[in-house]
Amino acid sequence: MSTVITSKPIGVREPIEGVVYPPAASLARYVEAGALTHETLADGLRLSFTQHAHRIALCGPGGTISYGELDELSDRFAAALLQSGLAPLDRVIFQLSNSNELVIGLVACLKAGLIPVATLAAHREHEIGYLAGLSEARMHFVQGDDPKFDDVEFAQRMQKEVPTLALIVQARGEARGNALGMRTLIDNMPLAQARDTLAGLELDPYQVAVFQLSGGTTGVPKIIPRFNNEYLYNMRSVAQFNGYRSDDVLFMPLPMMHNLNMGCCFGPFLLTGGAVTVAPDLQPQSLVDLFQRYRPTWGAIGGPVLEKLRPAIEAGQMPVKQLRGTISASGAPKLRSILGSPAFHIFGMTEGVIMMTRDDQPQEVRDGMVGRPVSPLDEVKLFQIGTEEEILEEGVEGECAFAGPYTIHGYYKAPERNKETFTSGGFYRSGDLMLFRDIDGQRYYKFCGRTKDVVDRGGEKINAEEVETVVGRHPAVAMTSVVGMPDPVFGERVCAFMVIKAGAVAPTVKELGVFLSKEGVAKFKWPERIEVVSEFPLTKTGKLSKPLLKQAITEILAAERAVSASNTTQARSSS
Repeated sequence: MSTVITSKPIGVREPIEGVVYPPAASLARYVEAGALTHETLADGLRLSFTQHAHRIALCGPGGTISYGELDELSDRFAAALLQSGLAPLDRVIFQLSNSNELVIGLVACLKAGLIPVATLAAHREHEIGYLAGLSEARMHFVQGDDPKFDDVEFAQRMQKEVPTLALIVQARGEARGNALGMRTLIDNMPLAQARDTLAGLELDPYQVAVFQLSGGTTGVPKIIPRFNNEYLYNMRSVAQFNGYRSDDVLFMPLPMMHNLNMGCCFGPFLLTGGAVTVAPDLQPQSLVDLFQRYRPTWGAIGGPVLEKLRPAIEAGQMPVKQLRGTISASGAPKLRSILGSPAFHIFGMTEGVIMMTRDDQPQEVRDGMVGRPVSPLDEVKLFQIGTEEEILEEGVEGECAFAGPYTIHGYYKAPERNKETFTSGGFYRSGDLMLFRDIDGQRYYKFCGRTKDVVDRGGEKINAEEVETVVGRHPAVAMTSVVGMPDPVFGERVCAFMVIKAGAVAPTVKELGVFLSKEGVAKFKWPERIEVVSEFPLTKTGKLSKPLLKQAITEILAAERAVSASNTTQARSSS
């Protein structure tokens, strides 16, 4: 699928089966526009590492690493992985909490041409087994010292289920079982030998760099191929849009394998020479300590993290005045009032387009909209829901679809899903609802909700159907329907409505959690409330109505709050 319009070929050299690559004509257009270059993501990182060799790259409880040290460590680890039997394009399951080792491992894979599969430390058999099998992963990269979960033993069990998993590499702690120790691999690989090995690789800028994951709406997460030069462009565009600088310090404590963190936060920071604070956990004191010691200038602070930090902020223990910007999916005005510093909205998806607000936009945009795309080459269309009838009027809500230099053209090994997800013109249907307004010659967008059946729990997109499928296996459950219930901290939490089998007793939330743990479902997906009903509400066409279920749980919660408030008032009166 290569086309040549310059001295270098445009298009992937060795396609991976199951990956949908961008059309050659689109690539040529983006190359001509200067968006896509003939650089890999590793090339972009190496350039930054050389320019900022003496600056701090990573800092936190796990220690401080300079850009020069990050370059050397990742070179040695990359060569050691190749020496251990891996080859470029082999897939690597990443299952670690935030750590310096995670970043070293990620950069090493990019340099070696290995493809990280961006799973989460919280994932279990249900997700890891599927994703490792689908991607035909060759290596499982685990943390090794998690006090609450023996991930080495877990990886050994996964090896028995997924035949392609040849290697287990343990990031920290003394290597156990058949796992190889990351530190030992690095120590046994001389730097000169490592760089000779890597110099012999010819990596493809049009090839997959990372397999990211989608929350999606059906089954377990779908795999999203992100390509070297487009992911590099994505990161550079965000850095330019926000004005990241080499003297900036980042605070983004959520999972580093998330696209939000990788594509919009620590990835762009590593390309601009800024310091990235690495938060190994979300304990309030850990976050406060990190903030106090490193005084971040940029932050990504969602509802759950804000609530953890609020007591320290209100007590004056958090140095927040130096923040040049904080990004959040919603609630920027609230963040500004709490922090006393600039706060901006972000809208985006792992599949591609990123929109943001910033200081040079009108106040009404910064307060209540998601701004505009970070790339002038991003294309946005609004359609009547379920059709390709485009909405051209301002202020009219529609289903949005996107195209651009860093928006995907298909999920990995999902041809049927791809038929449903893309328009006839190749635009990606996100399942989100938006409207636009033209203000002072610039188009801005407002997020209005979702058409997809997804629960957004503090930024984690949870497939309702996935949870329903597993909950439906519980011996007491005849039918179940999962919806998001409103929550002041997480935005939404998971609520499971259930019809119980005759003669059976409904499980409690705790009992259901035990069941889901045995089924290997990540804990953040477990329902946090159960509502037993005799039947589900139906639409006029006889289909289950999730909007009515969401309305029902919203009303139940409101009634409970009213009773609680009344009881509190009565208690105060009686005292």
